[in-house]
Amino acid sequence: MESAPKDLAGRVVIITGAGQGIGRVYAEHFGAAGSKVVVAEINKENGEQAAKAINDAGGTAIAVPTDVTSEDSVKALAETVMDTYGGIQVLINNAAMSSVVKSRLIEETPLEDWDAFVRVNVNGTFLCSRAVVPIMRKAKWGRIINISSAGVNMGMGKLLNYVTSKAAIIGFTRGLAREVGPDGITTNAVLPGPVFTEIAREAETAAFKELLVTRQSIPRKEVAEDLVGTVMFLSSDASEFLTGQSVTVDGGLTHL
Repeated sequence: MESAPKDLAGRVVIITGAGQGIGRVYAEHFGAAGSKVVVAEINKENGEQAAKAINDAGGTAIAVPTDVTSEDSVKALAETVMDTYGGIQVLINNAAMSSVVKSRLIEETPLEDWDAFVRVNVNGTFLCSRAVVPIMRKAKWGRIINISSAGVNMGMGKLLNYVTSKAAIIGFTRGLAREVGPDGITTNAVLPGPVFTEIAREAETAAFKELLVTRQSIPRKEVAEDLVGTVMFLSSDASEFLTGQSVTVDGGLTHL
């Protein structure tokens, strides 16, 4: 794995939704960088497998079954991490509903589907952030990275529940940055483009993704590893004066 900021070694990094896909790639890279990785994953088996892979590779990781939509579950996550490691330096709000999103017109979108995306993508980001902020305030240091989507820049009709929830994360990021900046905590959003992973997404067919690739300034498929450097930078000392920002990593697909 590529070199990482030296100051990530020993830092406690919670990554939600880290049992598979992009989240697992983040977890493995932070593990290789010497961070103490917390795999916060609703799928217990996937979480344990991800943590085991990191530990087997010589890193340090624990898996904590976590439902980011549950206030009690998120509270238990923070308590478990504090009991185990005594601190929390980095939170990566990666858990999200995306693979199940369906392309639908607004009049065809059930309210329960809309609510589900808000619960996971927006409420989950809020609950996890709220759980760690008091800990970071006390330490006068912290990094919160929220995963949004370049789809917000594109608009992307027929995916209103997904795009709206990801747009809300940008607003949340900006507002929280104002609140916690005086306490040495930075809060930024990362906006990935169409990332190719093992997770199939109904609304993103192979043909659709290939079309987007042709519109990128760097015309190749984006993979999870393309996001690692940005997320690690935002987790490090080097990003100390960068907060409230939306960093788009999409190969130049959008230029906002």
